[in-house]
Amino acid sequence: MAHAAAGKESISVFFPAYNDWGTIASMIVLVVRTLEELTDDYEVIIVNDASPDHTHVILEELGQRYPCLRWIKHEFNRGYGGALRSGFAAARSQWIFYTDGDAQYDVRQLRDLWDRRSGVDLVNGYKIQRSDPWYRAVVGTLYHRLVKTLFRLPVRDVDCDFRLIRRHVFDRIALTEDSGLICTELMTKVHMAGFRIAEVPVHHYHRMHGKSQFFNFRRVARVFVRMVSLWWRLFIRKEPIGPPPREGEPVDAAQRS
Repeated sequence: MAHAAAGKESISVFFPAYNDWGTIASMIVLVVRTLEELTDDYEVIIVNDASPDHTHVILEELGQRYPCLRWIKHEFNRGYGGALRSGFAAARSQWIFYTDGDAQYDVRQLRDLWDRRSGVDLVNGYKIQRSDPWYRAVVGTLYHRLVKTLFRLPVRDVDCDFRLIRRHVFDRIALTEDSGLICTELMTKVHMAGFRIAEVPVHHYHRMHGKSQFFNFRRVARVFVRMVSLWWRLFIRKEPIGPPPREGEPVDAAQRS
């Protein structure tokens, strides 16, 4: 449950977690301390994407210490995009912040995004320097350049999962992807809807625990196929970017763009 409001803007923080038992506890402790400096109205949510490790044990223990903590447990693995969609749907506050549960970003840099939120709808982090094995850095750079060109995105780092977003953004856009391509879908639809974006540099660190679920040939090939499909749907078929209107409600012109 969120802390009682004291006239400040509220924020929901969530972390998708899969095999992150070695890092999730420290992230929760650090983000709670950071949130205490920013506002009196906050909540922390963990989306446990059917993780087979000890994540649930850690959450049960920390839940006794932190009343602001709650979690969602998927009965089966829904993929990175599915975990993010669950987190966005569960968030109750005016602002939503998310980053991965593997601690490759320092959650204390949420302060930098929070300080930049005035007058914008989304604050997007971008990596100062990518701390990954060389092959991941190369693939990541090529992927970013392709996505930025294909989807006409005016942002420095499409794939930096360190974002602060106004809750009302999700009244105008709907996300559908289940893979890591959801980041491209999110930023493309935010841009197409005309929302204001600010960018803030953030540090990126070596993975301390576990390994990436993305970098194998089969997954990369699948994401490429989905990427082409998403591009076709948004730019050729021009599918609506938002949720379907309620019965009797007119369609917003921005959702047709």
